[in-house]
Amino acid sequence: MADFDLSSTFIPALHKPSSLLPIAQHRESLLYLIETYPVTIVIGHTGSGKTTQIPQYLEQAGWCADGKQIAVTQPRRVAATTVAIRVAEEVGCEVGKEVGYSIRFEDVTSAATKIKFLTDGLLLREALVDPLLSRYSVIMVDEAHETITNATLQAEDFLDFFSDDSEVESKPKPDDAITLDDLIAQGSDSANNPKNSGKIGQIISLEGRMYAVDILYLEKSSRRLFGKKPSIQYLISIQRNRMEIFSFFLTGREEIDKAVQAISERAASLHPRSQALMPLPLYAGLSTEQQMFVFEPAQENTRKVIFSTNIAEASVTIDGILYVVDCGFVKLRAYNPITGIETLTATPISKASATQRSGRAGRTKPGKCFRLYTESNFQHLEESTVPEIQRSNLAPVILQLKALGIDNIVRFPFLTSPPAELVIRALELLYSLGALDTYAKLTKPLGTRMAEIAVEPMMAKTLLSAGSFNCLSEILTIAAMTSVGGNIFYNDYDEKGYGDRQKKIRSRGR
Repeated sequence: MADFDLSSTFIPALHKPSSLLPIAQHRESLLYLIETYPVTIVIGHTGSGKTTQIPQYLEQAGWCADGKQIAVTQPRRVAATTVAIRVAEEVGCEVGKEVGYSIRFEDVTSAATKIKFLTDGLLLREALVDPLLSRYSVIMVDEAHETITNATLQAEDFLDFFSDDSEVESKPKPDDAITLDDLIAQGSDSANNPKNSGKIGQIISLEGRMYAVDILYLEKSSRRLFGKKPSIQYLISIQRNRMEIFSFFLTGREEIDKAVQAISERAASLHPRSQALMPLPLYAGLSTEQQMFVFEPAQENTRKVIFSTNIAEASVTIDGILYVVDCGFVKLRAYNPITGIETLTATPISKASATQRSGRAGRTKPGKCFRLYTESNFQHLEESTVPEIQRSNLAPVILQLKALGIDNIVRFPFLTSPPAELVIRALELLYSLGALDTYAKLTKPLGTRMAEIAVEPMMAKTLLSAGSFNCLSEILTIAAMTSVGGNIFYNDYDEKGYGDRQKKIRSRGR
């Protein structure tokens, strides 16, 4: 791991010129909409260039004048870091200069930063200090489909969220998403139609997809396919004369580690002249450097095999993937308001997630998606994943809203209304911790200080109370350990074993 240079080694495996991306033909229409409307919603398939190109278009159009920045939020840390590195490479600067990123425990920005990628949580933290987010000229919320799925229809609801009730007259039809041709006629209409010019925003659809993806299903269900010798042998033998990348979607760290170890052991026993395999894990518990290995080009005569959680479903784009294997499950957090316990359970994915996973293939040429379930199973999946706000502990959310000055939680216009039981439980918890008074108002200074600490409310109260019990140092250690997330202990595979395997694989590829 020590010989891996994050700033210099990152080279996209198959870099497609920005002028060839589907979004390129919509550049002028995008800039027109952003200049004209307070809100613009962009809908496009995976690989269309939304994340990397729109911030650059805005910077080139002068949206960073007078020291302003363009903020691009990402749902995950790995997405913020990888996209920032990619955009910095396209711009031709070092990460942290004109293009930077800010994630938990790491801020790679400077006074020269114009385009800033950051996680959603950090943007909310900034809003506590600067509610108007005055340092930014544009805020781009990327991967909004993780909250709002089913594309255009629910995007209309999202657009209505920003409108006053008086402005929302009739809901547009799903096919009202506009393209460049529509803008030509709309440009003259808005000048003569006051009602149209008073719209809060518009939706633009980026037509087209890179390449077709063939979807293949199992003929009959099977509880366990991967890990058996025939499955591994098939992975080694398929398309022997090609170097395309395989991407496996599995449920969690343990499953991924076992798969990587199985492939590593099998690959080590191959004939020296046979095609080498480079199995790579990708999940949130890995360090930034370990995550970056999936973007490193494979050596000659070596096939990369990436085992990932849903972190690679949408947040991260890896060039060169032609084959996707979808296990059909995902681990989701679910909060029980009665017991107060949050669990991580493997559940079937939704149709929307299955579509996102298949979209990982076919970015550079026609691809294939192998779904490890039957077509009948697919038809019985839910249309979209249950929003996180309907299955999570809402105490941190409500504490943040209170700190932002939003007192009436019951009437707050959530995009998806949370269950009343979760709201009541969260209010009770915050009251018992002393963050809220009997009128559900944020207490001062305790409630305000708890909101300012970037940990769960119960841990925040523990930290603030630890000094009274002369155990602040010990509680700080515990808080630091719990804030890291995942397993804090390393075994042979995690560090030394992982690094040794990568060196062996690379030496075989030379």
